[in-house]
Amino acid sequence: MTTSRAAIDQRAAFDFIRYASVWEDADVLCEALAPVARGGRLCSVASAGDNVLALLTLDPAEVVAVDLSPAQLACLELRLAAFRRLAHEEVVAFLGVTGSATRAQTYAGLRADLSQGARAFWDAHPADIAGGAIHAGKFERYFGLFRRWLLPLVHSRRTIDALCRAKPIEAQREFYAHRWDTWRWRALFRMFFSRVVMGRLGRDPEFFAAVEGPVADRILERSRYALTELPVATNPFFTYIMTGNFSREALPRYLRTAHATEIRGRLDRVRLIEGAVEQADGGRFDGFNLSDIFEYMSPDQHVRCYAAILDRARAGARLVYWNMLAPRTRPESEGHRARPLEDLTRDLHDRDRAWFYQGLMVDEVA
Repeated sequence: MTTSRAAIDQRAAFDFIRYASVWEDADVLCEALAPVARGGRLCSVASAGDNVLALLTLDPAEVVAVDLSPAQLACLELRLAAFRRLAHEEVVAFLGVTGSATRAQTYAGLRADLSQGARAFWDAHPADIAGGAIHAGKFERYFGLFRRWLLPLVHSRRTIDALCRAKPIEAQREFYAHRWDTWRWRALFRMFFSRVVMGRLGRDPEFFAAVEGPVADRILERSRYALTELPVATNPFFTYIMTGNFSREALPRYLRTAHATEIRGRLDRVRLIEGAVEQADGGRFDGFNLSDIFEYMSPDQHVRCYAAILDRARAGARLVYWNMLAPRTRPESEGHRARPLEDLTRDLHDRDRAWFYQGLMVDEVA
């Protein structure tokens, strides 16, 4: 097997936090899986854990959280411990949304709830605890560079604040066209979100191995859509990129007060596995949150992985996954076993606040 075709776990490092928050919209994910989730078994890429916890709002019997990265699983374990031991406002402060000078002391009270591996990981990263775990990822630091060094070259603080303020969609479109979409914005955006810069500072270069063609122009077009068609003031992803944190008006699903009690009451339904999603054991699943795992695979690997996932799916199960730059859909060879829910896919993608993805796919097992 050549390097370019080797599995991603052999080509990229997984011993550090790549994503300290989950950059996929849990609201559209939960809407896609709601018809199959209640009382069922869900399999989810763990990532930082945000969407694993969000899936608990659907009242499943079990959520199996799977990830190749021990560091990402440690992020989920820390969230589970925080939800188990802390009041909701304390969770929000400990993770880093609101201010706190006592995160180190809070962590000392949570350590016993962590596995040996997660405890060792966080013990070795006290600065990440002190700064708030949701800010500790490579991807979050990448957006910090964008916010600190590029945005001030493009727009004044007053213009950025004006963009972030709540306004009708028509006013957003007007603002974007006449005040935001300048030649400087387009030029510096294309530079910072190029394949080379994003691969070096944001994602791993190997994550682009299966991507063809220019990268920045596609993300720029999706950004135009987000800033003209989706409310910006309540968008947690946009708010974080522009300000460096979430706001009370723009929180990810798992951190909203409305869901705190039901998530806390269902924490024991989460089971963690280090490994690949297609190898998750314990029986068949009713739904899958696959993140953008197919993005990192060659076409042949995608077909094999998709087939293996179907082998672990019950009839009527749903597969939810994102395409950022590499187009991946249900393989033609699996047409007899699964079908894309095209109308639902279109509707959810239009409302997906994680706008940088080129596609959101929902497939149903025959």
